[in-house]
Amino acid sequence: MPKIEVYEDALYKYIGKKIVGDEFVKLLSVAKAEFDGKEEDILKIELNDTNRPDLWSTAGLGRQLRIYLGGEKKEYPFFSVKGNIKECGNRVIEVDPALGKIRPYISAFAIKGKSMDESLLKDIIQTQEKLCWNYGQKRKSIAMGVYRSDLFKYPIKYTAANPDKESFVPLGFDKKLTLREIIKQHPKGEEFGAIISGFDKYPYITDSQGKTLSLPPVINSNDIGAVVAGDKELFVEMTGTDIYSLMLATSIVACDLYDAGYEILPVKTIYPYDTLLGREITAPFYFQQPVKTDISSVNKLLGENFKVNEAVSYGKKMGCRIEGDGDTLVLYPAEYRNDFLHPVDIIEDIMIGKGLTSFEPIMTDDFTKGKLSDATIFGRKIKNIMVGLGFQEMVYNYLGSAKDFIEKMNIKGDDIVKISNPMSENFEYLRPSIIPSLLNSESVSGNGVYPHKIFETGKIAIKESKENYGVITINSLGFLSADKDAGFNLVNSQLSAIMFYISADYTLVEAEDTRFINGRCAQIILKGKNIGIIGEINPLVLENWGIGAPCAVCEINLDLILN
Repeated sequence: MPKIEVYEDALYKYIGKKIVGDEFVKLLSVAKAEFDGKEEDILKIELNDTNRPDLWSTAGLGRQLRIYLGGEKKEYPFFSVKGNIKECGNRVIEVDPALGKIRPYISAFAIKGKSMDESLLKDIIQTQEKLCWNYGQKRKSIAMGVYRSDLFKYPIKYTAANPDKESFVPLGFDKKLTLREIIKQHPKGEEFGAIISGFDKYPYITDSQGKTLSLPPVINSNDIGAVVAGDKELFVEMTGTDIYSLMLATSIVACDLYDAGYEILPVKTIYPYDTLLGREITAPFYFQQPVKTDISSVNKLLGENFKVNEAVSYGKKMGCRIEGDGDTLVLYPAEYRNDFLHPVDIIEDIMIGKGLTSFEPIMTDDFTKGKLSDATIFGRKIKNIMVGLGFQEMVYNYLGSAKDFIEKMNIKGDDIVKISNPMSENFEYLRPSIIPSLLNSESVSGNGVYPHKIFETGKIAIKESKENYGVITINSLGFLSADKDAGFNLVNSQLSAIMFYISADYTLVEAEDTRFINGRCAQIILKGKNIGIIGEINPLVLENWGIGAPCAVCEINLDLILN
């Protein structure tokens, strides 16, 4: 979860008053936040809601707490809406058609006003890091740059550049490098270059005179992109792959800077291709749609008997406009929020607005007797058998990367379930098998005394078109033996022992599987059903994992044995 550090005085200024001690700690629950300590004049706060990136800054957190306490809810006059687009003058970004398949979207705005002090500059940098790292998937879907707008000329050019012909001095360096050299030599290039290095051309931002602003999502230029305390006029741009996430992030930063006392100057982006918001978008842009629920749903879920006007008053304390029309509640998300995915999200806001501790606990009037499921009982029996056979139990994550689940396993991965909006590429897929998890453990156990015998009973998931959600979850047993003599006969004898203790009569049928050595792999057949796989791991797979000892593995679908 995101953790932020805020200057104490700055936060109190945004809130409108000073709040300390237990009162402050309790108030943080409004933002689903926890107090994590204090060092001198800096407060450390952990945010527990990844759906509210608007809270990941001093201004955003202070805004929410101020509104909840009954303070001013500011209007943001600089937003464009459909049918009312703000004037931009020459503040325009022109997009290269070739970027449609590379990094298609860009949004921006400019600010002017007072000299920026050190605390605000640090807060902007922190907001940039948190938004791009957490909400922007480590800059994959959102990357942000801040520039000194007095050093360039509009219109801005967002182009697809030849990485070997274009060059500039990147931030922190004193010599020019080509875009490809930046990817290889600059620390930020090594960290984020993989996002764009697979393309023939790289996204590149320049002004009308060819001055470089940035190589997004990697690094800014060392002159225009070197923002310092004392600057009064800045240009903020964001590039990415999801236009709604990009526009929300742009809105959040614009609202933060407006609350800090700056004038926001809209910027128009002109696309040569269609987007979900059109071909011309002036940012900041309000794109959120209203959400509806009814008072009976609110009362049923919260166990209360609110009237419509009461629910409206509680909902408004969370910063959004909410109106009552008969028994219907209509919520219009604030400019900096886009977390209302379902009517229940309105009810959550009403609940928090009333106060989480204000609800009286009620003892349930419906008692049931709990018991273990058949699958759990059977799984425990399997664990006892495995421990009796000398295996050590392991517990693994159900999420992992394409590299571990597909590339290293030497498979195509057509049946693997991918997370649609992962926070990290390391947790992008649901595992389709326990075998990669076992091999991962073995890959870091080369110094352990052999033989190695490990197992896990856990869940795997694969695509299944006949299921309602297109996915089936399976209770599975996977076990691995690693030793100089570990082979098919060894793992088959272990499988035979397991089947003996559960009174199951199985047969083996030769199989072809790229994870295993040809001729040393078989399907496990029970009552005419294929319930698993057994065999010796392919040396190529062992090499991919960096494993030096032969490995024999088995994986069994426990649900099919029960059924």
